[in-house]
Amino acid sequence: MEYLNEIMRWIVAPVTAFVFFIYQRQNKHHTDIAVLKSELNSYKLANDRETKEMRQTVHQIFTKLDNLEQYLRK
Repeated sequence: MEYLNEIMRWIVAPVTAFVFFIYQRQNKHHTDIAVLKSELNSYKLANDRETKEMRQTVHQIFTKLDNLEQYLRK
């Protein structure tokens, strides 16, 4: 019976504490990864919107330049 107490104290308890510690860290990392993925998606959406707006603006500028060129050639 004394051996069982020593085994519990020096083997089972530390291993259990270590496994619990690893489990807590894994949950924290899982949460951090989910937050980073969410932020990445929002940055991608914002970047896509800005790129689309820039393309529209450049297209409008080129259209106006074409109109000006046509007017000046007349």
